[in-house]
Amino acid sequence: MRKQISRRDVLKSSAALALDAVFASPVRAAAPEPTAITPDLVAAATKEGKLVFYSSMDLPVGEKLGKAFETAYPGITVQIERSGSERLFQRVAQEYGSNIHAADVINSADASHFIPWKKSGWLMPFVPEDVAKYFPDSYRDPDGMAVTTRLWLSSIAYNTNLVKAEDAPKSFADLLDPKWAGKMVKGHPAYSGTIMTTTFQLVRELGWPYLEKLSKQRVMQVQSSTDPPKKLSLGERAVMADGNEYGIVLLKEAGQPVEPVYPTEGTPTISGPTGIFAGAPHPNAAKLFQAWLHTRETQQFFVDFTGQYSVHAQVQPKAGRRKLSDIKLMKEDPAGVEAMTEEIKTRYARLFRV
Repeated sequence: MRKQISRRDVLKSSAALALDAVFASPVRAAAPEPTAITPDLVAAATKEGKLVFYSSMDLPVGEKLGKAFETAYPGITVQIERSGSERLFQRVAQEYGSNIHAADVINSADASHFIPWKKSGWLMPFVPEDVAKYFPDSYRDPDGMAVTTRLWLSSIAYNTNLVKAEDAPKSFADLLDPKWAGKMVKGHPAYSGTIMTTTFQLVRELGWPYLEKLSKQRVMQVQSSTDPPKKLSLGERAVMADGNEYGIVLLKEAGQPVEPVYPTEGTPTISGPTGIFAGAPHPNAAKLFQAWLHTRETQQFFVDFTGQYSVHAQVQPKAGRRKLSDIKLMKEDPAGVEAMTEEIKTRYARLFRV
């Protein structure tokens, strides 16, 4: 059996991040000069011929991005390794502990992962031209180690065939009503970075007593944040206690009987940064992919196709979807997540008995 490596094994002490933003820093560090997509970079990447992408994105999303990149740059194949963010974190720790450098680029649904990776020197500084021009400083690592590729929410939702709109929960507190016992589904923070971040924000805002009460509601436990929307649409459960909001939005647009709810207490917010590993076996392909991924065109495609959000200044919301600015949000705090991860895993497993 492989040894489970905790964050404490990777990094004994946490690096400091500002509380109100993902990568905020009071002093601008010496990030590398922005890099444009040039013929020389494309040629060097094509010569390497391959890219290995560790991804927490839904597999169809990652695969569609990979195919789009391969179409844009023939001769470079993209190998997608998809898993929950907490599992990816374990995998990276195990590989680096064995001096294995398999991945070129990684996207995590848990922004706190980049704290120990940066502290350990595992990330390569690289700033795409579009990132320098159009991404807010608060969503860029000041040393160029990572950038927020996507934003999304973890919301409540309900099946409209099973729950009337007037009876649907409007808040996290409403989920504690006995009428929802045995009728809810949620993800697991030990597997999903989205649920880890969500759980941290709920504990910070509502306290552990809230989760203790929720755990007594006989909630169906699944792994990934992508699973609750699917269970909801199939009618296996009437209410989603947490899970990715974009899954609900896309299912609703496809005609499925689901409806998102943005809780009155605020909706947990999740950032998905992407970075290049310093030991990337295909460094030029990694740079090209990182630059391409954060262009306006790719970011717009990503938003339109996935129902998530972009911080690229030129990207527009898709018509008919709610704007992030119209939703009351809970604040992110990756450093707080990093410090509480082991406690969350332990206490959650004890409460929910999973």
